[in-house]
Amino acid sequence: MKNTPLRLLPTITLLGVFSLSACSSVPSKNPADPFESVNRSIYNFNDGVDKAIAKPVAKGYNAVMPESGKTMVSNFFSNLDDVLVTMNDLLQFKFRQAFSDGMRVLVNSTVGVAGLVDVASRGNLPKHNEDLGQTLGYWGIGDGPYLMLPLLGPSSLRDGIGLYGDSLASPISRTRPVYNRNQMIVTKAVNRRAQLLESEQVLDSAALDRYQFLRDAYLANRRNLVYDGNPPRQKYEDFEDDDSAPVSAVPATKP
Repeated sequence: MKNTPLRLLPTITLLGVFSLSACSSVPSKNPADPFESVNRSIYNFNDGVDKAIAKPVAKGYNAVMPESGKTMVSNFFSNLDDVLVTMNDLLQFKFRQAFSDGMRVLVNSTVGVAGLVDVASRGNLPKHNEDLGQTLGYWGIGDGPYLMLPLLGPSSLRDGIGLYGDSLASPISRTRPVYNRNQMIVTKAVNRRAQLLESEQVLDSAALDRYQFLRDAYLANRRNLVYDGNPPRQKYEDFEDDDSAPVSAVPATKP
């Protein structure tokens, strides 16, 4: 296992979640989260790793990196992500959006100096958010059970599969030598964690149950993204007799 490539991490993670879920006997109150007891254990593990390693590193990164530097790092990885966004535009037959996002990559990779400067957003080329999980939802594949992935955080069966597919196609995963690829993966993760430091304060003040808050917010946000901000109305007939069922229960109409 010591030579296992990083791109296999999502697959190994999913297998680990399913093997752990077989040991779970505590039923979930939310039908979208049938593995809640296991997911909460993984959440606690992630939270421990975050407090011990990820959060201190992110704070240090914020302390030493100037704002202009952080902006350029974010722009660089955003430009690489736009390659995947364009691919998923095409898979969803959003050809006009694919042209716009493809132009973003071209403009930012050239005029924007390898994506360090987001020139495209200053013109009429807005940033979009598409990934393989959304593409699968676009073609009618439901979320599946909610999953808390070790180190990777909130997901679902569909989005976990999508994450693995996107990781195979990502320009980062194709970077060689491997040392450079791993540096990019770590830098992106640290930069992303640093971006979440401020929003974490809102979470701490708003959430009585952080796990439930993150789960419900994640599922609602993913549903909104799949339907491009216009999801169909949800039906709750199945939960009329269950006062413990949260408002964010699984929608009757799947994407």
